[in-house]
Amino acid sequence: MKRIAIPIVNNKLSENFGECNYYTIFEVGKRVKSTKTALLPAGIDMLALPLWLKGEGITDVITYKINREIINLFVAEKINLFLGIAIDTPEKIIDDYMQGKLVSDRKIIAELIL
Repeated sequence: MKRIAIPIVNNKLSENFGECNYYTIFEVGKRVKSTKTALLPAGIDMLALPLWLKGEGITDVITYKINREIINLFVAEKINLFLGIAIDTPEKIIDDYMQGKLVSDRKIIAELIL
């Protein structure tokens, strides 16, 4: 079973990982088993988010942009990252995820590598 977190602003994927209002969390197997909203703890530092998400049982994070420094923190927590994903509703994004159709924006990936 996977637990996938998507950072949300105005009912769509947040443009920047640490600047969201909340996370939509999907629990999935062969289908979506449950969906919930998780509010960020008050005053949490962006560098603490990977550990907090790990504590929420998150196995995967789908985002558009992310600070380079945070990527290694996700690796350390063994949380998979899907980066450069087009901004859309969490329902559309999870549907693409389930169908194996998530596509990363190569420009965003190149920015993170350079």
